[in-house]
Amino acid sequence: MLRYISADWLFPVCTAPIKNGVIAINQNGVIENVLTQNEAIGIEPGNIKKYRGALVPGFINTHCHLELSHLQGLVAEKTGLVTFVQNIIKNRQGDDQKILEAMQKADHQMLENGIVAVGDVSNQIISKSIKEKSLINYHTFIETMSFNPERASSVMGQAKDLKQQFYPLRASVVPHAPYSVSEALFSLINEYAIQENAFLSIHNQETEQENLFFQNKTGDFLNLYKFLGLDISFFKSTGKTSLQSWLPYMKKQKMLLVHNTVSDQADIDFAVRNHNDLYWCLCPRANLYIENTLPDVDLLMGENVKITLGTDSLASNNQLNILAEMRTLQENKQINFEALLQWATLNGAEFLGIDDYFGTLAKGKKPGLNLIQLSDDFKIKRDVVEKIILN
Repeated sequence: MLRYISADWLFPVCTAPIKNGVIAINQNGVIENVLTQNEAIGIEPGNIKKYRGALVPGFINTHCHLELSHLQGLVAEKTGLVTFVQNIIKNRQGDDQKILEAMQKADHQMLENGIVAVGDVSNQIISKSIKEKSLINYHTFIETMSFNPERASSVMGQAKDLKQQFYPLRASVVPHAPYSVSEALFSLINEYAIQENAFLSIHNQETEQENLFFQNKTGDFLNLYKFLGLDISFFKSTGKTSLQSWLPYMKKQKMLLVHNTVSDQADIDFAVRNHNDLYWCLCPRANLYIENTLPDVDLLMGENVKITLGTDSLASNNQLNILAEMRTLQENKQINFEALLQWATLNGAEFLGIDDYFGTLAKGKKPGLNLIQLSDDFKIKRDVVEKIILN
């Protein structure tokens, strides 16, 4: 027996919005059909559950750090990335039970905010138990870091071992960031990704200080290495921006570039020329929290690159809510709602390889269903999501 759900607007994502559209859902919660108002004329009105607002697919969060959930409110805002990283290192250790409880709350918060799938960065095994029990579809990015090339092999071995510990959950071994991964480690990650046919993720150009370090070995990152007690005398500046320095090491596998706060036209042109399967993840609320700035979203849109959205962690955000990320971009960058919705749903599902099930309102899918409130000109009114239970 089919259930019928309608709203003022349906946003299938894969097609144009449908005013007063109707979704037919079977007993397993799978979509059987998406109908226009005229196509639904033969259905008894009493059999259609009507909602006020807009129905959209469940949201995809392509960048999160569940492990850092216990740091909410402990890291100061607007300090810049280098100071932020130092504060994370100083504060991230804690009681395992409290860390688990914070992760459980964060997972529940994402679920309540209509998030159905997450690309989550992990450095430890501690999040596995949360992910195994969660109703959210997780892909774990096992994060590697070592700027010392002599440690590349041992660090890669540890990452592979951690990936095995996460089995049978989906996971990839990925680089942390250009400033924390040596060329040797990049090469090992790339080789393993090709072997595993894995997709990857990396923090990219989150601050201008990152570019300064690669271009001429100056800037705040020198203070970070000093804080860590690392001898980087072996490193020679490339004379190029961060992205143009590291991307040639990682050419083949699908990859998510996260943050992109200071990526400019030359960087984007270089990336598009040198890699044919890139996705660009925006975490606007984290960018404002850490650097008090936003990426050049108009530039990314003008280049027609594939954009996704992420929340980053509760260490750099006061909520894990993709709708809030969308609203931040709409209010600060005047982005069209339909573009934002594609970034928050279909593009993220495609990147995580789950678009056969998530990302659009279409026959055969069980994407999750969120009710949100929009103005007449499709402006997001508030950050509140009402989840519609499909089964």
